[in-house]
Amino acid sequence: MPTSHDMQQLLAIMAKLRNPSTGCAWDLAQTYQSLLPFTLDEAYEVADTIERMELTQLPDELGDLLYQVVFYCQLGKEQGLFDFDTVTERICRKLIRRHPHVFADAIGATSAAAAKHDWEQIKIAERQQQQLLSQLDDIPKALPQLKRALKIQQRVAQVGFDWPDLEPVVDKIHEEIAEVLAEVHAEKIEQAKVMDEVGDLLFAVVNLARHLKVDPEQALQGANAKFEQRFRLVEQQVQQSERKIEHHSLEELENYWQQAKRYLASQSSQ
Repeated sequence: MPTSHDMQQLLAIMAKLRNPSTGCAWDLAQTYQSLLPFTLDEAYEVADTIERMELTQLPDELGDLLYQVVFYCQLGKEQGLFDFDTVTERICRKLIRRHPHVFADAIGATSAAAAKHDWEQIKIAERQQQQLLSQLDDIPKALPQLKRALKIQQRVAQVGFDWPDLEPVVDKIHEEIAEVLAEVHAEKIEQAKVMDEVGDLLFAVVNLARHLKVDPEQALQGANAKFEQRFRLVEQQVQQSERKIEHHSLEELENYWQQAKRYLASQSSQ
C-alpha cells in the first residue's frame, strides 16, 4: 500500500534512529516491553486532549501515538516479523471484512445499533475461527480494569450469561455491600478479604452501568471532574479564611462543600 511523502519520511526517521551505527542510543535500547508504558501514556494524552476539547493540539498528540505504532513496526521489521505495510494491510482487510454491508453485496445495516450488532457477530465468528478455548481469551489483560470488567461482562452476555432485567443486578450490589461490611466488622480484619469483597462490589457496579448503557470509565471520569471542581472551590473558600485547610474542622469543610455544590448548580441552571 503506497504511503504519503510524510509517512515515508516518518518511517525513514524511525529507521535512522534505530541504525546501529548512527542511531540514537535511547531508541536502540528500546524493546516491545519497554515501549509499552510510553504507548499507554500517549493514548491517555490523546484521550485527555479530546476530553478537554483542545482539538488544535490533537494532531500533535495523534502524531506522538503514531510514532509509537511506527516504533513497533520498526522493531518488527528488524526481526523479520512484520512492518508498517503489514499493519496497514491487515487493518484494511479487517475493516472490509467487518463491514460487508458497505464493501460487499450485502444488505446495509439500517441503524448504528444494527451495524454494531453485525460487527459483534463478525467478531464472534472470527474468534471461533481462531479456536480460542474461552470466550474471554482475547480480552487484553492490560486494559484499565473498569474497561476490562465491562468487556468481560459484554462478552459473557453475548452467550446468554446475563440477568434479563435490572432488579437482580441491583440486588447483587446490595449483597456485595453487605459482604464488604461483614469483612470490615469481623473480629479480625483481613485486608486481603476486604480487597476481594471490594473488588466484587466494583464488578457488580460495572454490571449495573452496563445494564443502564453507561460506560463506567466515562462515568467515573465525570465523577472525578465534578469532585475536583467542587474541591477547588472549597480550597478557594479556605484561602479566603486565611487559615490552613488542616486547621478547619470537618463540619466547616462540609459547609464549604455544600456551598460549592449550590454555586455550581446555580451556574449550570443559567
